[in-house]
Amino acid sequence: MKNISYPMLALMLAFLNSIGPFSIDAYLPAFPAMQKALATDAVAMQQSLTAYMIPFSVMMLWHGSISDALGRKRVIVAGLLVYFVASLLCAFAPNIHVLLIGRVLQGLSAGSGVIVGRAVVRDVLEGPAAQRMMSHVAMVFAIAPAIAPIMGGWLTASLGWRSIFVFLVLLSAAQLFMTWRYLPETLPVEKRQALAPRNLFAGYLAVLGSGRFVLIALSMSFIFTGFFLYVMSAPVFLMDHLGLSATQFGYLFVPLVTGMICGSFTAVKLSHRYSYGRIIGIAFCVSAFAAVWNLLANFLLPDTVLTRIPQLALQSFSMNLAFPSLTLIALDMFPHRRGMAASCQGFIHTLIMSAVAGVLAPLLWDSTRQMAVAMAVMCALSFLLYTASRKLVRA
Repeated sequence: MKNISYPMLALMLAFLNSIGPFSIDAYLPAFPAMQKALATDAVAMQQSLTAYMIPFSVMMLWHGSISDALGRKRVIVAGLLVYFVASLLCAFAPNIHVLLIGRVLQGLSAGSGVIVGRAVVRDVLEGPAAQRMMSHVAMVFAIAPAIAPIMGGWLTASLGWRSIFVFLVLLSAAQLFMTWRYLPETLPVEKRQALAPRNLFAGYLAVLGSGRFVLIALSMSFIFTGFFLYVMSAPVFLMDHLGLSATQFGYLFVPLVTGMICGSFTAVKLSHRYSYGRIIGIAFCVSAFAAVWNLLANFLLPDTVLTRIPQLALQSFSMNLAFPSLTLIALDMFPHRRGMAASCQGFIHTLIMSAVAGVLAPLLWDSTRQMAVAMAVMCALSFLLYTASRKLVRA
């Protein structure tokens, strides 16, 4: 595989993907401390998530396309450099306005490794091997959401909230070195696409104009939303509803990540025996069971860790079981524009996540019942969208 071993490539791509969870989850436990230190309110702190998510989603459209023209490695390196500077800005922000600027810059740059990494997988691997790589990356990457809030809580308690962003500075510096030193360029010059406006417009029109592609991307986004809603509502969900402290975020994130790792592991095992469609079907069955369990628990049982968390872990299992197959189905629709396809897929996904972080979560987090209903609706929408995409193939 172009001068890099399979385990090394999986590890590097997983680390590049980890920037996203650390950018979001690590500072959630620090919200009260940051709100006080920066003399702001809870709404402004919540908008710091949106300040990251919206530019993150917009740049998703461009990271892959730029890498189709300039090569994979240099786009990842440039993104990590910007992220490094942005994290420094957040670490030393004197007020909420400077923090928001830093978060915007983080959002603009953090997606380079995520999106371009998907294209790297399809550059070097095909079929079941690519599916296994995606699953292995997801398995290692899944550890990040569990570690991030726990680490953020302890860093806040022991060194203050600014130490979280210092950690992000060090994390991006380490990833920058690893990418520069060990990641080969996987896109040959002869396979690159010009950045000419007409060529780009034609490419985006082909990808985003594909009904099947958009339906699959939306299906991925909505099955993820059921999980992401609880992540974005974690400070209120855990502290207000379940009575936990800033150092106890692991009660939510460890089970969620355990489910993600098990889902990815199961996807690897099933890839040897079943088609993409069969694996996705199994994932939707598990997701439906988790959603019904969550509804019953929220309407019939009191708010406790035992009644609110296990079903969310099962939902995260189903999500990571479906993701590798859904991702590869979408990318394989455009074999000559995989970077652009990955960008469009990521753009749709993160745009919806931005709405969840900035609008949906604040509207629903006052009631665990409302959150449970929303998760069930999102899982149902995901299934319906995927079913519609299959009908387009048969039409």
